[in-house]
Amino acid sequence: MIFNFIKYHSPIWYFNLKPTKDHGYFPTENQLEQAGFNLKIDHRYLSNESKIRDLSWNAFQSGFINKEYEAGVDIWQKVNLPIEDEYLFLRKNYHSAWVIYTLIIRLFTFHNPFKEVKAFFKNTKVKREDYSTQIFEVQNYKDFKSDLINENPLISVVIPTLNRYQYLKDVFKDLENQTYKNFEVIVVDQTEPFQEDFYKEWKFDLNYWFQPEKALWKARNEAIKSAKGDYVLLYDDDSLVDSNWIEEHLKCLDYFQADLSSGVSISTVGADVPQHYSYFRWSDQLDTGNVLLKKEIFYKIGFFDLQFEKQRMGDGEYGLRCYLNGFKNISNYKAKRIHLKVSQGGLRQMGSWDGWRPKKLFGPRPVPSVLYLSRKYFGNSITRYLLAKEIIPSLVPYKYKGSKVGKVVIFLLTLFVLPLVFIQVYLSWNAASKMLKSQKP
Repeated sequence: MIFNFIKYHSPIWYFNLKPTKDHGYFPTENQLEQAGFNLKIDHRYLSNESKIRDLSWNAFQSGFINKEYEAGVDIWQKVNLPIEDEYLFLRKNYHSAWVIYTLIIRLFTFHNPFKEVKAFFKNTKVKREDYSTQIFEVQNYKDFKSDLINENPLISVVIPTLNRYQYLKDVFKDLENQTYKNFEVIVVDQTEPFQEDFYKEWKFDLNYWFQPEKALWKARNEAIKSAKGDYVLLYDDDSLVDSNWIEEHLKCLDYFQADLSSGVSISTVGADVPQHYSYFRWSDQLDTGNVLLKKEIFYKIGFFDLQFEKQRMGDGEYGLRCYLNGFKNISNYKAKRIHLKVSQGGLRQMGSWDGWRPKKLFGPRPVPSVLYLSRKYFGNSITRYLLAKEIIPSLVPYKYKGSKVGKVVIFLLTLFVLPLVFIQVYLSWNAASKMLKSQKP
């Protein structure tokens, strides 16, 4: 981990684990100077190691991508940084409530209270950083002529669908209007009654079939296996995109010599891309509703894990698997989509839409697949930090998430529902244990 205390706020962040190949995610000071990206060292840190790591973190968050992929700072080497430096890092990067939360966790896990409190209060006036104000300017991207686009590779667009013909119609219209024309569309339709007439007379190469079983990850896996293209573009059935969508994905892959181009999703027509996604950066997620990747990846590291069927985080697990196996994933703000998140069909119908809020009173909290992913890759100790961070906020109904009303609800309900929450977590943990035992070697 780049700083040890990040495990309290972001316990299952991809970059807490070391990949098989270091692509210079966290650059050295020398690499930054060579690229002409001038960042100031924060001399408030006590140790030189903290200063180096903080500088690399700043560059990472600001979108620095070393196209040469030289090895950067070895942030995966475990070091004991001064506690004061750990709290300073938190204050610079997270809301003050999370700094207080970290102090509480540290005290409850029997760390020296005098040292913790002293370190906590040392930099109370430090303000949170806004990295979108110091974005690394990607050179010549606008005028970059992509050889990959000129090669005109076949793209296989994969769309699983369930009870969304109304929205799929608009998806197809956007695909018809793409500036890049060499693509096929593969639809795995799980709708009943299946309407075969819907698929007639569209102006692109369209392959489709009916899948009786309501299974999202099975549908994607089967579609990818049937794909003719060397690149797979995973897409959702309730989305809208611009006419240059496919072209922007290909251009990103080519410019950054990457393996995956992770597009950005927004949920309102006409809305701006969120600030922290408004520039190129290393991607720390994979959105199967908007990502272009080389098909060969699936044959090197496997397909989607079917244990996530009707649960959550199947795409997150695959993104983590790609990262750990050394594949380069770029967050591409130019390949954006509008994700309508309609209230019918899709995963909403097949399973749990929210990973932390069970539908039933005695349902598992969180959805077992969340703990399955966390325990499989990060271990039980880190998973307990994940539970500590997420369980209490999950008591707030989703529609009040982030509101003042929600915070009041948390305060009033916590002690009252705690016994029930323990039961829900116990059920989830046991179910995750069974998933871990049944995973294929």
